[in-house]
Amino acid sequence: MSLKKINFTKMHGIGNDYIYIDCFKEQVDNPEYLAKIMSPRRTSVGSDGIILICPSDVADAKMRMFNLDGSEGKMCGNGIRCVGKYIYDNGICKKDVITVETLSGIKTLDITAKNEKAEYIKVDMGCPEFCPENIPVNYRGDEMINAPVTVNNTVYNITAVSMGNPHAVIFCDSIENLDLEKTGPDFENMPIYPERTNTEFVKVISATELKMRVYERGSGETFACGTGACAIVAAAVKCGICELDKEITVHLKVGDLLITYSSDGHIYMKGTATKVYEGVFEYES
Repeated sequence: MSLKKINFTKMHGIGNDYIYIDCFKEQVDNPEYLAKIMSPRRTSVGSDGIILICPSDVADAKMRMFNLDGSEGKMCGNGIRCVGKYIYDNGICKKDVITVETLSGIKTLDITAKNEKAEYIKVDMGCPEFCPENIPVNYRGDEMINAPVTVNNTVYNITAVSMGNPHAVIFCDSIENLDLEKTGPDFENMPIYPERTNTEFVKVISATELKMRVYERGSGETFACGTGACAIVAAAVKCGICELDKEITVHLKVGDLLITYSSDGHIYMKGTATKVYEGVFEYES
């Protein structure tokens, strides 16, 4: 066993916190292992996982994200805003429009800067996917919209959508008293989702305002989920709750995201990204 050191930056997008490693400078051989040892709260750095910011042959940078259980995710909406802020603020790519390669395609970020620092980041999150086999979810119809599913002997109406990762959206009268620590794993591991799923519980406040809690695949309940916020707006439009081309405010635990499902088929997400601190992590490998 040898002792290694790695530089990192702690950042969050409205509470969805990750450990960011600049792979333009650092070499990471085993990100799955690093995610497991750096993510635990109280005994380590503490985060929802780690994100590697890497060189790319097809974009300004490449993003790889790993959940706290070591599993690799395809996309993170809050995470990619932080990637945009990092590469802008650190001079890796000082442009108003930045492209980032992800496992769910190349994403375009519009940067609004203040005092040479990225303040707001708007992300073209691409088109939501409702075809069951592409989510994937085991459902015989063309789309799974507000379909009844039994979980723990209770029937929930679920809308299945992918934003590069699978989501189960459930509209509820109340979300404050849900015991997600206890019930969340049952939703994450629903048999109809062969690759597990993120689950969003949504309260409708108005046609332009939604409130959500999320239980993320591989991470548990998190303060925020950017792809989840996009997924609930897509589901709300499909269910006739919200309209196309209207900016929807999505309230999460510690902040808001502004989401627009455009008539061009794309979903656009706007929000902040915050740097918390830099550090050096020592570990045995």
